[in-house]
Amino acid sequence: MDNPYIKQFPELMRGKTVLYVHGFGSSGRSGTVVRLRQVLPEARVVAPDLPIHPEEALQLLLDTCERERPSLILGTSMGGMYAEMLYGYDRILTNPAFAIGDTMQSHGMMGKQTFYSPREDGVQEFYVDKPLVKEYRQLTERNFLHAGDEGEAQRVFGLFGDRDPVVHTRDTFRAHYPQAVSFHGEHRMDDQSFMHSVLPVIRWIDDRQERRERPIVYIGMETMTDAYGKPAGSAQKAVRQLIEAYQVYFVSPAVSSEPSEMTAVVDWLTEYVGVPAWSHTVFTNQRHLLYGDYLISRGEQQDSMAAFLEFGSDTFKTWDDVLEYFSRLGGQ
Repeated sequence: MDNPYIKQFPELMRGKTVLYVHGFGSSGRSGTVVRLRQVLPEARVVAPDLPIHPEEALQLLLDTCERERPSLILGTSMGGMYAEMLYGYDRILTNPAFAIGDTMQSHGMMGKQTFYSPREDGVQEFYVDKPLVKEYRQLTERNFLHAGDEGEAQRVFGLFGDRDPVVHTRDTFRAHYPQAVSFHGEHRMDDQSFMHSVLPVIRWIDDRQERRERPIVYIGMETMTDAYGKPAGSAQKAVRQLIEAYQVYFVSPAVSSEPSEMTAVVDWLTEYVGVPAWSHTVFTNQRHLLYGDYLISRGEQQDSMAAFLEFGSDTFKTWDDVLEYFSRLGGQ
């Protein structure tokens, strides 16, 4: 594998079926499908070509779910809209196009269109007219019909690119589901946004399904930043490596009188860490009470309930030193 951004994770979704639902004008042979099969080599990735007519597409997906019983469904753009309707399954919706009919008319998707990737039937072109747009509008009226059913709220993640010029449905999603996460990226996923944003969510879902408990690493925010408020050397690399084997949380002082400071911490983590920091931030003034396996922090830490790694000391002077230490542990 010669792609510098792609890495295989054979332990993730091992022996499970992953259903991928492609976007408008795409197919089951898209680059995202290739990427999924590279990153999750021990999973079975099913990616059918969707019919152009939405009712036919939804029925195909329902039949596929009934037959394949996927452990995870991923849908992008229009595929995210369909995936929302596949209730009862763990799902990741990336930039879901819940108003696909409006999007077709406002983004030059009318008239003759060419598929972005080849399809099994060999068809290369299709046509979008007003009756077809009406079909999509009628179908999307049925989104969220069962969002309030028991258990659904925790089975669906929405991922929203902060540079997406096409779809803006985060608020719509949040009105029905709580797990809305922003990531650095545009409408189409590339290798970096997939590895840094989608893969961590896949890991969370697989861990929950397997009841897998990873060792916990707490990272003090003061170790993450330099004197100018930017990421310290190798800090981002360290986080990306640590989350592969550990459950990582970021720890900051609790400043009750200045909630804006807490917001600033969350904003910083969103900017420089991204999806792995979502719902993984702890505000406390009592770090010694944190229950976990490792605590990476500056200064002395008395009676810590976790193994204390004093960042900046002779042993752990830099993040590269920290990474070397954890590489010797092998995920323990």
